[in-house]
Amino acid sequence: MSLWSDAKNIAEKDPAAKGVFEVIFLYAGFHALFWHRPAHFLYRHRCFTLARLISQLSRHFTGIEIHPGAKIGKNQFIDHGMGVVIGETAEIGDNCTIYHGVTLGGTGKDTGKRHPTIGNNVLIGAGAKVLGPFKVGDNSMIGANSVVLREVPPNTTVTGIPGRMVKQAQRRIPSADLNQINLPDPVMNEFKRLNEELVMLQHRCDALEKAAPQPEQDR
Repeated sequence: MSLWSDAKNIAEKDPAAKGVFEVIFLYAGFHALFWHRPAHFLYRHRCFTLARLISQLSRHFTGIEIHPGAKIGKNQFIDHGMGVVIGETAEIGDNCTIYHGVTLGGTGKDTGKRHPTIGNNVLIGAGAKVLGPFKVGDNSMIGANSVVLREVPPNTTVTGIPGRMVKQAQRRIPSADLNQINLPDPVMNEFKRLNEELVMLQHRCDALEKAAPQPEQDR
């Protein structure tokens, strides 16, 4: 039932999909989720080698590497999927969208819980890297190619390298709203603010120069 829900969710979100059966037979993201279910079951029952075998075969055929230990909720959409890596202790909530080239990985310095926990209804743009054992809150959006190294509160957009947080209104991202172009850019906003201050200071300097008494010229 969960897999049918995943396929239906993908068909609804992807305008290129012609129906649920196309998703089931032809979508690598769906196939990766399909094979992760038995791999995760075996992992939980300590059949580690067989679980890894299934996950590696899935990686070979889909280009998506999901460690069998990762916990993944329902209604996932892994779009395109090539190059997606999801680590052993990663956790993903429900109704998330993950684009190609995304890494949910570790930093190399943590033990135990090493990978991020992704909340519900989170969108992670192409090429984004989320690294470390922290949480990305519900209804958040990670911009393409961002590198996120610290916790993200709910309802927040993160962009840039390293990722910078831009607070959003408390709202859920609609299923069809997958626009990743018009994301706020906090770095550019800071440059604009500094430029405005420089222009203002230049105007004040010009005004002070005009108001200052002119020195008398030698006769």
